[in-house]
Amino acid sequence: MDAVDSALMAARAQFAITISFHIVLAAFSIGLANFLMVLEALWLRSGRKVYLDVYRYWLKVFALNVAVGTASGLILEYQFGLNWSRLSVQAGDILGPLMFYEVLAAFFLEAGFLGIMLFGLKKVGPRLHFFATCAVAAGSLISAFWILSANSWMHTPAGYSIATDGRFMAEDWWAIIFNPSFPYRLAHMTLATLLGTATLVAGAGAWQLLRAPENPRARLQFSMALWAIVIVAPLQMVVGDLHGQHSLKVQPQKVAAIEGSWTRPPTGAGEPLRLLAWPDMTERRNHWEIAIPRIGSLYLRHDLSGSIAALDEFAPQDIPPVTPVFFAFRLMVGLGLLMLGQGVISLVLRRRQRLYVARRWLWGCVLMAPAGFLAMLSGWTVTEVGRQPYTVYGLLRTADSLSPVSREQVLGSTVLILAFYLLVFGIGLWVLLRLLREPAHEDEPGPQPTLAEETGHAEERTHGH
Repeated sequence: MDAVDSALMAARAQFAITISFHIVLAAFSIGLANFLMVLEALWLRSGRKVYLDVYRYWLKVFALNVAVGTASGLILEYQFGLNWSRLSVQAGDILGPLMFYEVLAAFFLEAGFLGIMLFGLKKVGPRLHFFATCAVAAGSLISAFWILSANSWMHTPAGYSIATDGRFMAEDWWAIIFNPSFPYRLAHMTLATLLGTATLVAGAGAWQLLRAPENPRARLQFSMALWAIVIVAPLQMVVGDLHGQHSLKVQPQKVAAIEGSWTRPPTGAGEPLRLLAWPDMTERRNHWEIAIPRIGSLYLRHDLSGSIAALDEFAPQDIPPVTPVFFAFRLMVGLGLLMLGQGVISLVLRRRQRLYVARRWLWGCVLMAPAGFLAMLSGWTVTEVGRQPYTVYGLLRTADSLSPVSREQVLGSTVLILAFYLLVFGIGLWVLLRLLREPAHEDEPGPQPTLAEETGHAEERTHGH
């Protein structure tokens, strides 16, 4: 491996580290903001204080997550500018405005109303406070919209021309923003944020129920999270199938890597479902393969005899690293099936009125707490590693996007980033676990007024002025 390849691998590893931390925090912010919005809406509609108790409990977690997530985002921007300046030069005319829209329309919307969310309930009244919560939730979704639009454009570039110096120039912003893969990625990622938040909230609720089975607040958050899993998990599988069908058209190398398909089977034989294998990129074959004939064709082509383009039909330098893509996809699907099973079991136990008291079930939900975010990270690995060796698919190679930096420079900055992350995330995780260890109480964080009392206080302040 020469110096350029060594620096490239170091820069890719650093980006993988930073984005893996940040994407979980960003996704949790999106899911939790929308969970808070639903909680406050239910409180306003019903007047039941239990919704407000749970709202205030998770609001503290949300504030902690936003603080740590902001720090991780700054580091992400730092390493992006340090290591990938050629990408910024070549594609900056397109990616720059998209990122600017994200900051302008989303970040300021979230930041502007976050203070009202945290401190304004007794000052502005419940309905204006609910508007602030809705604004923060909307801001998080708008942020995801622009980020995923930029990322999707790099997978399926559209609406551009290439200048004489090689720079991508914007020609049709509508085509750029709503590029071919964007609807699938937006839907798939948004559902992933909701599913990851739901499994985490369910895990926290299960842990609290193991210690206080009769706590109505723990029961409420546990029940709501499981209803979300029941709804979102099957929907995510449908969207994932549509996304996969589209990827098969626009990124056939990625799908071949996902399947570990090195050679196309005979006509009519169908594509096997490879449950387990060890892909060997040197020998261009799989070791220790365990497969079920034809089943792969069922979800790839929706029949039992179809086939896909195999890896030996592409130039070796144009195929992605097969091993991480192959295993990450199976981890994602396996966790997705577990979450689907979690939803089904919750319906059975709910019908039998044992949802809150079956201890083995509660322990299972505790273990499943990180499943949604682990599945999301696995899916992100499939998406981004499967795009290699390109940053702008088919047009700009990752090797040509790298800044003129040495391996030693990248490794040195990686050590500093890891030290910062260990400090910030270590403290954040410690505080988070302390918060989640104890369930919400009626008197937390102090005397909690009813909806009527909150409304009355707001009216008094209005008349007073």
